[in-house]
Amino acid sequence: MTEPAPDLSLVFPVFNEEGNLAALLDAAFAVASRLVSRFEIVVVDDGSRDGSAALLGARSRAEPRLRVLTHPANRGYGAALRSGLRAARGSLVCFSDADLQFDLAELERLLAAAAACDIVAGYRAPRRDPWPRRALAFGWGLAVRLLFGLRVRDIDCAFKVFHRRVLEAIPIASLGAFVNTEILVRAQSLGFRIAQAPVSHRPRRHGSQTGARPRVILRAVLELATLYRELRSPEREGAREPSPG
Repeated sequence: MTEPAPDLSLVFPVFNEEGNLAALLDAAFAVASRLVSRFEIVVVDDGSRDGSAALLGARSRAEPRLRVLTHPANRGYGAALRSGLRAARGSLVCFSDADLQFDLAELERLLAAAAACDIVAGYRAPRRDPWPRRALAFGWGLAVRLLFGLRVRDIDCAFKVFHRRVLEAIPIASLGAFVNTEILVRAQSLGFRIAQAPVSHRPRRHGSQTGARPRVILRAVLELATLYRELRSPEREGAREPSPG
């Protein structure tokens, strides 16, 4: 007999998070076990060069509900998240980062909100990142609102819940930090309902952030421009027009 699909998938992209993984997995299993009867945890190791792969391998051998996907080389945050979301089998899919800046216990609130919408996007209240990252995020959010009309308070907050129908309907092209914006913009363009919920945010204790590096920002800007051209193309606008008669 075919094993029933999980009620919930938890997806975590990982790159050099050895110092955070044990606590992350402990929290993920504890929270998911309390909230649903059937779940899976999907971790994508995006070419880590520390001990992350060995730790994940040992843990997955002991826990069948942990699925580990491996990129032999680092491909970028967006590519890792895309791999995890495509592999997730749950009717509800949550993703978060592996850096322990979010309290996974607050997933219960996001799941409750998901009963009335297609996507629940968390927003950090307050955000605990250094001020340059907060300033960059403000400017990015303003640009996305002006270009796409997306009124989401914290676009890049890595704590979101999706119904499976959303992920099945949208393509994901981004390889980098633009992936959060791309998913939300595409979902909005297809008429999916997006709700927002406050989530706690903590300073990172182990590892280093990479989202504010110039190369990461440049890639995000280029991917934003590509998506803008795609969604504003005459072919797409024509496809939206009702057929005559």
